[in-house]
Amino acid sequence: MNFQQIKTKKIYEEIIEQIRLLIARGELKPGDKLPSERELAESLGVSRASVREALSALEVLGVLEVRPGEGTFVREVAADKSFHSLTLLLLLDTTLEVLEVRKILESGAVVLATERATDEDIKRLEDAVVKMEKDLKQGDLGDEADFMFHYGLALATHNSLLVRLMNSIADTMRQSLKINRERLFRTPGMPEIFYKYHKEILEAIKARDKIRAQKVLEEHLTVAEEKLLEE
Repeated sequence: MNFQQIKTKKIYEEIIEQIRLLIARGELKPGDKLPSERELAESLGVSRASVREALSALEVLGVLEVRPGEGTFVREVAADKSFHSLTLLLLLDTTLEVLEVRKILESGAVVLATERATDEDIKRLEDAVVKMEKDLKQGDLGDEADFMFHYGLALATHNSLLVRLMNSIADTMRQSLKINRERLFRTPGMPEIFYKYHKEILEAIKARDKIRAQKVLEEHLTVAEEKLLEE
């Protein structure tokens, strides 16, 4: 396998493209084991964090499979449409668009949730925050807890159309949350900041302070957007 030195700005995208080409040319086949993160980083001339980000994106897409204690392998489905370049384009180039859509939907949703949330709704949000705190302490990514919280906001609006809209972007949102967290959490202190935002939104909802809830949520999504633009 001949990897090339990376020289472009979006390093993780270049890594993904090289792996895609290796699979397309048959140099990497389903079942093949990839070199370790350290070996890939050395071959590509990039940081291990960039390699990890690329591998994480490919795992989300179902192209690679991480087997604990064994390594990273090309999945059997990698040769079919699941690895179409358009899928990568949609996933990697629309992260900011997903955030824009979320700001539009969730900015209003959090106001309705603050007004309408039942005890059951609040318990659902509390469970997500508790899981987020546990993930933070264990050093886990926390993307599932993040999704649980924001989807819980939609449910707490008791607006069936809004819930259906959230369902329509759920898969894309899950994928973008995972990749965004991989990228953003390389910055020291960022996991703690994101946890604090979610806790403050929850406390504002419990206090029925819709102005505060909306302000914190919008700040949370804006900070995420600004940090991603800095990448």
